Amino acid sequence: MDSSQRIALVTGANKGIGKEIARQLAKQGVFVLVGARDQKRGEAAEAELRSQGLPVQYLAVDITDQASVDQAAAQVSKQYGKLDILVNNAGVALDWVPPTQLDVDVLQKTFETNVFGTFRVTKAMLPLLRESKAGRIVNLSSALGSLTLASASEGPFRRGNFLLAYCSSKSAVNAITIALAKELKDAGIKVNATNPGWVATDMNGNQGTKTVEQGAATPVRLALLPDDGPTGGCFSDDGVVPW
Repeated sequence: MDSSQRIALVTGANKGIGKEIARQLAKQGVFVLVGARDQKRGEAAEAELRSQGLPVQYLAVDITDQASVDQAAAQVSKQYGKLDILVNNAGVALDWVPPTQLDVDVLQKTFETNVFGTFRVTKAMLPLLRESKAGRIVNLSSALGSLTLASASEGPFRRGNFLLAYCSSKSAVNAITIALAKELKDAGIKVNATNPGWVATDMNGNQGTKTVEQGAATPVRLALLPDDGPTGGCFSDDGVVPW
């Protein structure tokens, strides 16, 4: 592999938006590590993408397990010595109920993946991102994590009040994005969040109105930002998503 080739890690890349992000990045010449906790599914995704002539490799990583994340970071360090792009895509939505019906253990499980997992992977991969000439971190968020939209009396979510665990976890991801963007700005590492939209995936029973190809477009754009691109924002296909 050319030493100048960019290396990306996409978590939860064995299916859905994550696999499509991996596909689109690889089509741009990026060598993509297909992160997945399930070896069989991860290797199947690798085989599928490789059959299309794309430069990818399966990387075992369970973002809820510190030992697994540390091992993944050590493997990337040994094999490549750097990481140019980190896409924190892996996430869960488990609470399709009104807020008062939410069980605490579901809230905790959601945060363990969506919030702590995102931070855990980012922290472990940060030394490798610092070795990049233009590090990029993209956190998958959601319009449902926007406090501005959620609290607007005439906003798009005025008639819905569900997914407290998921929504609040994405609000926390937004806060992490802002904090890291501030700290890493002088290091040349851009950190942004993205709302892929209502994409048809297993998470919503494939009822979304957008395709995975459409949902992956903005995350990929943020992963490939030029030096004069933004940092510390949340973006969708329509532009800036309010915090």
